[in-house]
Amino acid sequence: MYLKNVSKWMLIIGTLLIWTVKFIIRPFVHIPASIKPLVGFAPNLVGSFLLPFGACLFFQRFFRLETHRDLAFTCYFGLLLVIFNEYLQLIPIFGRTFDYLDIFSSVIGVFCGHLVFARLMGSQVSQIRQEA
Repeated sequence: MYLKNVSKWMLIIGTLLIWTVKFIIRPFVHIPASIKPLVGFAPNLVGSFLLPFGACLFFQRFFRLETHRDLAFTCYFGLLLVIFNEYLQLIPIFGRTFDYLDIFSSVIGVFCGHLVFARLMGSQVSQIRQEA
């Protein structure tokens, strides 16, 4: 229950952050050239960070996330889908742009999300042991 609650709030905050960057900061705020790449790949970084939290909240039927092995599989699978999505952007019909920085930021985001979620899993296990 603890992980589901944390996942819910992480997803809400992360989604609001992504929407803020994509729909408020990028179109309406002048961004200096030095930090423009950071603002460009920030949504990919945050979105990829949220992968294990989204799997915990929405896909519990498919991804149990009871062990670190389950978590690693979920993160690898999510990263594979993100990279596949990025390569689909090479097809001109979609009207999107392919960028290697997006893939790089997704790898970093999934790695950080894995670390944070694994730590939360560990704290949940120790909390259950203390209660017993």
